[in-house]
Amino acid sequence: MSELLSNPKLQWMSGEYLRPYVYVRNENRIPDPGKKFSVDWFPIQPMFKNPLAMDEVDFADQILRLESRAFAATNMPMPRWVFYDCAIMPGFVAGYAIHRSKASKEMLDLLQPMATTEWLPISLFIIIPTMAPKEWVAHNLCSVNSLLPAEQSIYGLGFLTKAFGLWYANVEVLCGVTQWASPAVRLHTHYGDFEVLTAYTPVHSYARTLTYRMVTDSKEWKRFFSREQAPDFTAKYQDAGFQVDPKNDESLKAFQRKLEAGGVRYYLNATQIRTEPLDSALQVYKRTSNKG
Repeated sequence: MSELLSNPKLQWMSGEYLRPYVYVRNENRIPDPGKKFSVDWFPIQPMFKNPLAMDEVDFADQILRLESRAFAATNMPMPRWVFYDCAIMPGFVAGYAIHRSKASKEMLDLLQPMATTEWLPISLFIIIPTMAPKEWVAHNLCSVNSLLPAEQSIYGLGFLTKAFGLWYANVEVLCGVTQWASPAVRLHTHYGDFEVLTAYTPVHSYARTLTYRMVTDSKEWKRFFSREQAPDFTAKYQDAGFQVDPKNDESLKAFQRKLEAGGVRYYLNATQIRTEPLDSALQVYKRTSNKG
């Protein structure tokens, strides 16, 4: 048994009442799931749900209710047609589901499942392949933890939902989009070295949007639970000679111009992102070799 699964706080991963699910059309199924990364965290076979089947629509309705509530505060809930056109058709949804018999009243009120529904989705990670080889986009991530009383929180649910999706789909390169002021940026740094693709993104609804890319590194995942910091960051990266201030548009634009100029790939230090206030100025880094 993996050391992770021996953690008392993670006994819910045993699969008796909570199970991973993959909501994917048959043509998009991963041929060799979980073959890329040597982690033994996900021994339970996921349940499969077919988004093209009419009888599975209640599962989709619950996913959308969860997503809509989770992103209501940021005014970015996902329209139903976007879910189908941009997520289901090219990619898939992964997450965890709870057996109805173990769902709290708050979960039932939130998800509003049909009376005959046995398993309820309590987290979701939407992941979409891109035209770039081996690259995927993390389109959406959320869980019931942000919407339930603290005492009902399921330890590590959001983090493990994303880890499961990356592991299952053998994702080698991951891009993602978040906002500088979002607490989610801290969670996203746990999956690999954090390269910045855009610092100021006016084509997005929110210009203070950060686009990132990382080579997925499962060795870093355990640090989410141990709270250890990556030991070799300073060996791989050096000070790029400037900082970025997330609350200052001019600073974000100046960084964006450097990114657009090309020639250098810039990174942020996950330790600083996780330990300092979200609006703190962040040191920017580049590879010590200045290559790739």
